[in-house]
Amino acid sequence: MPQQPPIRSTPTRPSRPDASMSLLTNVMDHSLDDGYAEAAARKKAAGDGGLPRTLRAKLGLAVGLVLAALVVTVGAAQARVAAPVVAKEREELVDRIDRETVTADKLEKSVDELRDDVNQRQREALKQSGDSGQADLVSILSGAAEVHGPGVKLVVNDAKEATTGGDGNPRETSGFSDTGRVRDRDMQRVVNGLWESGAEAVSINGQRLTALSAIRAAGDAILVDNKPLVPPYTVLAVGDGKRLSTRFQNSADGLYLNALQENYGIRTAISVEDDLRLPAAPSVIVRTAEPRTEKGTS
Repeated sequence: MPQQPPIRSTPTRPSRPDASMSLLTNVMDHSLDDGYAEAAARKKAAGDGGLPRTLRAKLGLAVGLVLAALVVTVGAAQARVAAPVVAKEREELVDRIDRETVTADKLEKSVDELRDDVNQRQREALKQSGDSGQADLVSILSGAAEVHGPGVKLVVNDAKEATTGGDGNPRETSGFSDTGRVRDRDMQRVVNGLWESGAEAVSINGQRLTALSAIRAAGDAILVDNKPLVPPYTVLAVGDGKRLSTRFQNSADGLYLNALQENYGIRTAISVEDDLRLPAAPSVIVRTAEPRTEKGTS
């Protein structure tokens, strides 16, 4: 039998990991810069590279530059023409705002005059129905009349550096995220404490309080009769100044305000004043009640 050649066992050459990506491998191995360089060399040899050499090309470039300069010049000219128009419109708008402000001031003055007239008629009606002194007292206590006299001035302001309260802070439950801010319930306690201490008339930032007034919160703002107020809150209370100040600071509400100052940095200042002026409350209608007697029947 013929002898068969021996079978040689040779290790198989491992295939490349990127053998299936021949196109991508070709692109990565053969840069396109050579092709670009060759094309540029051909254009340069043919005279197509660099700046234009023919007269037509030079004229085209000049015309393009002239058109660009013309567009820039026209734009600048239009801007200069439009500038006086814009300035005129702004001046007209400012004048309109000034006129409307003057009109609003006149209307506000007219409202004050009408309010004074209504208050005067109310006082006259009350005088006709009874004692004139009683009528004046009713107007003062109801807030329908402007008052002035001795009293106290209490200024309540937020902390200088108000910080966000942590979890479990009892003051965080009222809807405010800042423990150093004065809240609506704080002002409620201040006002109630002044009334209880003997105040005859109270106002906050020029807003006269009556028996129908409400101090509420809207977001982070404090509203007094639906009018937003901004700190600092200046509370004026007409009454016996020294006695009113002493009684308020010793009351539970005064101690509460002092605790706010010590624990949260809320700033407070109280002083006795010789003469305070409080405006009348807007849209206050004074009504009186008379007892109804039943006539007996025979």
